[in-house]
Amino acid sequence: MSKRYFGTDGIRGRVGQPPVTPDFMLRLGHAVGSEMQTASRRLVVIGKDTRLSGYMFESALEAGLAAAGADIALLGPLPTPAVSYLTRTLGGCAGIVISASHNPYHDNGIKLFAHNGGKLPNHDQQAIEQRLEQLLQAEYLPMSAVNRIGKARRIDDAAGRYIEFCKASIDVDISLENYRIVIDCAHGAGYQVAPRILEELGAEVIAINNQPDGLNINRECGSTHPQGLQQAVQTHNADLGLALDGDADRVIMVDHQGRLVDGDGILYILASERFREGRLSPEQGVVGTLMTNYGLEQALARNGIPMERSDVGDRFVHQKLLEHSWQLGGETSGHVLCLDKSITGDGMLTAVQVLQALARRRISMAQAVDGLQLLPQIMINVPLGNSCWADLQQHVKLTDAVSAVERQLDGVGRLVLRPSGTEPLVRIMVEHEDNQLAAGYARQVAAAVQELTQNA
Repeated sequence: MSKRYFGTDGIRGRVGQPPVTPDFMLRLGHAVGSEMQTASRRLVVIGKDTRLSGYMFESALEAGLAAAGADIALLGPLPTPAVSYLTRTLGGCAGIVISASHNPYHDNGIKLFAHNGGKLPNHDQQAIEQRLEQLLQAEYLPMSAVNRIGKARRIDDAAGRYIEFCKASIDVDISLENYRIVIDCAHGAGYQVAPRILEELGAEVIAINNQPDGLNINRECGSTHPQGLQQAVQTHNADLGLALDGDADRVIMVDHQGRLVDGDGILYILASERFREGRLSPEQGVVGTLMTNYGLEQALARNGIPMERSDVGDRFVHQKLLEHSWQLGGETSGHVLCLDKSITGDGMLTAVQVLQALARRRISMAQAVDGLQLLPQIMINVPLGNSCWADLQQHVKLTDAVSAVERQLDGVGRLVLRPSGTEPLVRIMVEHEDNQLAAGYARQVAAAVQELTQNA
């Protein structure tokens, strides 16, 4: 059954435009409370990032949940993975995050976790949507008996609990006391806890973009805008830097010279460390996505480590890991999963794992990625217009063009065609060590797509 409101990562949109309205959130809270409560679990955990609209949506969700008879634990601004962790440890029946991740402040959204801290399964999302449709059509919101209305409380030590969780993910003999680290908090959910985690592990920490005002989240900062971090690392003569996104579930890093180490580089460092420790082998591989750089696949293959690709999105990475009983996977954007450490992607936990690998081997970030040669990637977006992608991709002109390019790339590069999940576009990506050849191959396939859309 298709879902109307839930996308691949919850509900997201422009504040004030359906479904991101207070009225909708009130009813969503009621639907979550109604569907997720059990005889032994009635607590719903709510966290948020630093967007101004978070106050409004937090109150609306709280009211809806209470009306449905659910109790509420309010965490305040905390990273999305912290909400996942606390949903599980507080014995919640569900967790709610109010965030639009790396989007600007005028967007907001909802992410939901199951009682174990994992992403909410499809059948639960569908059940919530069915209840939500009924509530949206009702004139009045139903309410539990007065003596069954839910209660809300603030968890004052929520930040401390999450900090200890991250610190406990590395070995007790590891200290960061010799590191000077710049951290870009994106004026987001990690602005308080992220610097404290590094400080309590012994590092000298220089925090930037850690003064949220409700409107500046992700504004020219964070993991999607690393230029400021790259400059700050060099200005402060730091050993390395890391940047979170608005809800702190992803991280990218830079070395001491300000050179970017994205999710592919982070996966390489973690995979190399696990291989060195004997925890990665032909039986225990790594999951990337369709957009993961071919250079990472080649580097892993040199050590006999298999890599498989999922669709783009951490949900799909997680599914592929579970299918193989593997532990390590992630996306180029910096959303990394270490399932032996946490059930969900976690920017700070990932950063701490990388820092442990560097500290244990006493090497720099630059040395850690020395064996990884990422291939140039050329991306071309072609508007679909009124064309149907399912029809176009079967057309002989396109299949012939794709086959011709794939023959040229066999063993030395890669071609990816995929429709955008948010726009009427086809994304064409080519990887090859020769940037000009990659661009030529991408234009060749793009021309075939454009010809078909113009003649449709």
